[in-house]
This record gives sequence, structure tokens and C-alpha cells, in this order.
Amino acid sequence: MGDFLVDIVQAVVERKEYFLELMVQHIYLSLTAIAIICTIGISTGIAMLYVSWLRKPLLGVVNFIYTIPSIALFGIFIPLVGIGYLNALLVLVLYGLLPVIRNTFIGLSGVNATLVDAAKGMGATPFQIFIRVQWPLAIPQVFSGVRTMVVMTIALAGLASFIGAGGLGQAIYRGINTNNSSLILAGSILVALLALAFDFFFGIFENYVGLRPKSKSAKVKLIATLVALVILLALSSVPYLYSPKSSRIDTIVVATKPTAEQYILGDIISILIEDRMGVNVSRKFGIGGGTSNIHPAIISGDIDIYPEYTGTSWLFVLKEENSPMDPDTLYNLIRSRYLSDYNLVWLSRFGFSNSFSLAVAESFALTNSISTFSDLSSKSSNHTFGAEFDFFEREDGFRGLNNTYNFNFAKVRELDINLKYQALANGSVDVINAFTTDSRVRQLNLILLEDDKRYFPSYEAGIVVRLETLTRFPQLKLVLQSLNGIIDEEAMQQMNYRVEVLNENPSSVARDFLLSNGLLNDETND
Repeated sequence: MGDFLVDIVQAVVERKEYFLELMVQHIYLSLTAIAIICTIGISTGIAMLYVSWLRKPLLGVVNFIYTIPSIALFGIFIPLVGIGYLNALLVLVLYGLLPVIRNTFIGLSGVNATLVDAAKGMGATPFQIFIRVQWPLAIPQVFSGVRTMVVMTIALAGLASFIGAGGLGQAIYRGINTNNSSLILAGSILVALLALAFDFFFGIFENYVGLRPKSKSAKVKLIATLVALVILLALSSVPYLYSPKSSRIDTIVVATKPTAEQYILGDIISILIEDRMGVNVSRKFGIGGGTSNIHPAIISGDIDIYPEYTGTSWLFVLKEENSPMDPDTLYNLIRSRYLSDYNLVWLSRFGFSNSFSLAVAESFALTNSISTFSDLSSKSSNHTFGAEFDFFEREDGFRGLNNTYNFNFAKVRELDINLKYQALANGSVDVINAFTTDSRVRQLNLILLEDDKRYFPSYEAGIVVRLETLTRFPQLKLVLQSLNGIIDEEAMQQMNYRVEVLNENPSSVARDFLLSNGLLNDETND
């Protein structure tokens, strides 16, 4: 246990700048959401007190929103506002409204009617009754809702990394995607500590507002401070809300899917651009949903560059059913279609193919005499298959594979992309889909079965760039073309091994690769 805690502390210390950046992002997003929620929620609760017909529809709407899984709500907003900060902010605000609206209304409506009648009898105006009677008595109930909302918002902000909005959830998600338990726990503990700290300070503030007697001037100063905070956060959010496309003149946004290999490739691209061109690179790594969310984002201009695979582009993006067996023919067809259909450029290929396969334990393969997909098909009714969620949805995934080989598995389990290997190791599943460059195939001594009917196409890794970005940065094309053909499958598997098994930082692994290949101008460049 002691060694485990040491590993967590060491992870934070070694990456202190990384965690500090994530902490700032998390606090900023959370505070902005909290300020907006308090403004809208308290105002709505007050309005419901005086406008009775608003109560049922408003509470019905916020209750309904509250029942939608948060991860689904992030996905729902992607077609509307894209990925990133605005998407996360909208979700946090919508989820946080219910406890604030409900507690504000309950607190105000629950004030003893005798006190209100007494104030009316003394000639107080409705405004005076609200300020001097109802609001002071409702404050404990209101702040109870606010404190609940604050803790919930801090925790929920951890999911913002799913759509590239940063925050401490990025460390958790990256740890899951790279099999790094220290990173997972470090991020989780920091989120928990942040939530406890916010709850503590809001508790102090609640006592100050609700219990301590204050002069009129002190109240005015307190209200003015809160209003100024809300305005400041709202104004400072403007760059985030309107900068994703046209106004980030000197910034290139690089995105990746949530796998160790993609983190490494994303860092190779980002570090090279920073070194050769000296421009700012914004890293939106580990986007949940992979291509299904990144492709719409690059079309809309939320991102500029991301590493992709030819087979995925052909079958999942272009929706083609049959793919040419020749990798060069496939690549040229994809380049032409991407440019004509989406104004996107397939600029280069790294030099390796990370193709799909099916993996089983060596003992399983020997016991059941299985070496090909067809061998497995004839015996599939006795076994359990596991794969990540999107494998069951993509065109080149389970449905097409099943139609080709007529699998009849006893059970099919949907798993996180980075937990399926653990499930195979502990016997929860017998077969998983795997990638040919995945280091865990070697680590766990797995057998990759032969795709004897050649269902899966070539999955050569390459770089997709917006045409508008290449126009904006003329030097970018030559910089990225220098990555053409520099990584073979063995080199990629070795880099994956360093990240997934040895728990090294993907950025360090990427930099080492660039240095060893003489691609960096300045070895001291951070």
C-alpha cells in the first residue's frame, strides 16, 4: 500500500506542470459553470415563487435533463456546438440547475405565511418583504442546493475530457487508455480533494451569509463582489466560446483517439510542429468516441489535424462496403474522396499498418486447435467475445465480421477499449478484437488469429489535415511530410509497450523517437 501511494505521489511530482495545467482548466470550467448555474438557478427559483404557471413545466424540464446520462448529453451537443469548452460548459450548467432551482423555490415558498402577513400588515412592499423576510429565511435551504450543485459540478467536470475540454478528468482518462493506474488514481484523488475544498469554502461562505449579522454596506459589498465575479467569468469565457475556428490565427489544434498509440502519434505531430514552426499547438487528446466524434469536429473546424487509419476512413467515414486489397490504391482513393467531399487532406502515411485481428490466449488456441477466424467460427458457440463499444457500431466492426464468418458466440460483452485485455486475462471473455501493433499482445503472450477470408482492410496510419489549415500555415505540409514512412510496426509496438506496460509518458516517448530519427532542430526544446 505504501509503495502504491509513493507511485501516485511520484506521478504527480514528475508531471507537476501537466497536473497544474489540468487543475487550472478544471477550476476555471467549474467556477464558470457554478457562477452561471447560481445566476440562472436562483433567478428561476425566485420567478417560480411569483409566477405559478412556470413551476410544473420548468421543474419537469430540469428533472428530465437530470435523468439523461451525462456522457450522452456530451454526445448530443457535439453536432450542435462541437467538442471542447462550450460543450462541457453547457452540460455542466444544465445538470447543475435542478438542485439550485428546486431548493431556491422550496426555501422561499416554505417561509412561514404568518411572518409574510405580519410584514404586509406593517406596510412593507413586496420587494421589502422579499429582501427582509423571505430571502434571509430561505438562505439555508438555497445554500444547501448550491453546495450540492458545487460538489456535483466539480465531479462532473471530470468527464469534460471526453470531448476535449481538458480538466483533471484528462489524467484519469489517459490513465485508463494507457493502462497507468497511478495516473488514474492521481487524477481521481485530485478531483475529490478539489470537490472537498470547494464544499468547505462554500460552507464557510454559507455561514457568513446566513449567520453573521452584517451592516447594509457589507451586504452591498458582498452582492457587488458576487456580481463582479459572475461578470468576470462570463467575459473571460468569450474567447473559449468564439475562438475555436476563425480567431485562433496562431494556433494549430491536434486531436487524437483514446489509445496509447494515438497519444504517441499526436505528440509526435505536435512536438514536430512546435519545434519546426514555432506555433502554438493545442492538444485535444483522447477524444471519446474516436472517429465518430473527431471527424465531425475537424470538418467544423474545431480541430485541425489528427492521426487516422485508412481502413477506418474507407469503411466508417466513406461508408464503402468493399475495400481494395492494395494499400496504395486504397490510400489514393481515400485522398481523393476526402479532398472532394470534406476539404480534408490525407497528407502522409507513417509507415505501419495497425490492422484489426482477433486475439486469444495461447493456451486457448492450443486447447481448441484454433489458428484462423474460420476455426473460431466453427467453435464460437462455446465461447464469449468481447470488444470496445464502437466496434459493435462501426461499418468495419462486429456486424460485418459476423456476416463474413457466421460467428455464433455464446455471449457478447461490450467493454472499454483498454479493459478488454484485462477481461481476457482474467477469463471474463475468451476472444477479443485486437490491433496488430498493440504491446499487450506481446505482454500477455496472446495469439493473433489469421483473417483467412481477408475481411479487414489495410489500416495504414496517416495524418488528416484541414485544407484551410494548410493554406493558413504554408510550412505545415513540408513539416508533416517529413513523417512519411518513418515508423514500422515493430517501432510502433515498442513505443506502445513503453507507454502501456512501462507507464512512460507518451510525450517523452514521442520526443525520444523524434530525436533518435534526427527530426528535431533543438534537443532542449520543451
